[in-house]
Amino acid sequence: MDRAVYGWIEDGAGLSTVKNTIAILVRVMQQAQRDGLIETNPARVTGRQHSYRTAEDELDNPRVLALRDWAALDGLADALVARSHGRYRGWGDVVRFAGCTAARIGEVSGVRIKDIDTTTWMWNLCRQTTTSPGGLVDKGTKGKRRRWVPIIPQVRPLVLHRIALAGPDPDPMTRLFTGPRGGRITTAILRDATHWDEVVAAQGYEFLLRHGLRHTGLTWMADAGVPVHVLRKIAGHGSLSTTQRYLHPELRLVTSASEALQVHLNPGWSPSGPQEGFGISSNR
Repeated sequence: MDRAVYGWIEDGAGLSTVKNTIAILVRVMQQAQRDGLIETNPARVTGRQHSYRTAEDELDNPRVLALRDWAALDGLADALVARSHGRYRGWGDVVRFAGCTAARIGEVSGVRIKDIDTTTWMWNLCRQTTTSPGGLVDKGTKGKRRRWVPIIPQVRPLVLHRIALAGPDPDPMTRLFTGPRGGRITTAILRDATHWDEVVAAQGYEFLLRHGLRHTGLTWMADAGVPVHVLRKIAGHGSLSTTQRYLHPELRLVTSASEALQVHLNPGWSPSGPQEGFGISSNR
């Protein structure tokens, strides 16, 4: 529920929209709890307003939540591996891959061998829905938008290493990143297995949350000069204004000036696209 709420907030949904969206699920689970089918209500998100404000604060200036460079990300990954039981390398691989591709941990843990094109080094990040033997629906990206994400040279060796671990003729549906026992990696598992909170505090990154690795990748791409419309497609943002928060402040001012002129010339235009009610032709 927390991950879903953060995703809706990032897409620009208001607090009332979030509340109304999960209200019916909360009521259904509440009745199940009264009937003795479950002990607790899994849909009741405690402290939702606080979480909403926290997420909004992150989105107001996500650049301040980004790691400064590759050395910082690499050092953090090594520190997490060193703190984990058995020093499992996979924890560091997940962190490096998430930070460089601007993806969420849940998205990284859902990637399969077939989703990585090692010729062009592009990741086809799309919604992956499968049904497990237990009947549970597994949505690898929990997202709505198909997007292509570039894989930089720094993490290509670890991708090849993970593919090699699957054997000489791996099943293309095999997950690329798994835990030491072959299970799915979630943010909670990553936190507990690597003592995340202790490690990031010791590294001086008290601000860094597990889903915050996404801010790192998007900030790096923005500073590298990736055009904002391309960055939007990589991020999967619904609104261009969300993507613009990752731009350097000076560049953001120039972009805002361009938008202001566009709105002046065409009142029906917005960063999210043409708006209804202005008599705008679809051919324009």
